[in-house]
Amino acid sequence: MTLRATAAAAVLAATALLGLAPLAAAAPGGPVPQPEAATAENRAAAERAATAPDTLATLSRFFAREGKVSLTAAQPRIEGGAIPVNHLSPEFVAGRAGASVARLEFLASRAVSSDGQQAALWTARTEAGWQVVNIATGDDEFRYARLGAQKLPGGTVFREPQIDAWYVTGGSRVLPLDEDAVRAVGAGGTSLDAYRARVAGAYGDKLPGSSYAARGMAGGYAEVPAGGDATPVAAAAAGAGALALGGGGLLMVRRRRAVGA
Repeated sequence: MTLRATAAAAVLAATALLGLAPLAAAAPGGPVPQPEAATAENRAAAERAATAPDTLATLSRFFAREGKVSLTAAQPRIEGGAIPVNHLSPEFVAGRAGASVARLEFLASRAVSSDGQQAALWTARTEAGWQVVNIATGDDEFRYARLGAQKLPGGTVFREPQIDAWYVTGGSRVLPLDEDAVRAVGAGGTSLDAYRARVAGAYGDKLPGSSYAARGMAGGYAEVPAGGDATPVAAAAAGAGALALGGGGLLMVRRRRAVGA
């Protein structure tokens, strides 16, 4: 469900190959809390991490991984500023009084190669400061931020990672932004109370501290596919479209592009 849980296994595997900073979840002292809001200072720190020479060198390797462009010709660049990316909050699922439906998980920066490939740099606060902790294919974070602003100006865009659904919420409404969200709440959306009832029923027994989490099921958040248990790496890669190292080679799980989005 969170950057610190669902994506942890895949990202940690990727660090050895691409030289990314270890995810905050790997810290011996536990996860490093992310800020409650993306302040100007936080955005500036994330943008510095995204544009650092080492990051651009990693991006060159990333874009060249399938031979679409050569390492020297990739010439990655960062377009625009870092944007906040919110995920469904476990405090909201648990019914904690006053909890917001979503919480900040990371900041995303758009990376573009010379041949037009796009990727999202996930930057989070770690024990060593703001660092890039993952690279994901495509432009989901930016596209849904734009769609959410169009559909509900001033609303909060967030993702429900378990089903890869994107929403925008404002006031007492939760509106869908992609087909997965439509299947979950209907084309017209739902009330905030009804949405909480749905996610509490789906994930309430999988929160941190639950027996499900204790079994190591991707931090207690990943859904188990029909016919078997999900491994942490498989769950993380499927949910986040993350870069993972599998079988001694580079494994890229492409994120789905929602039809009509």
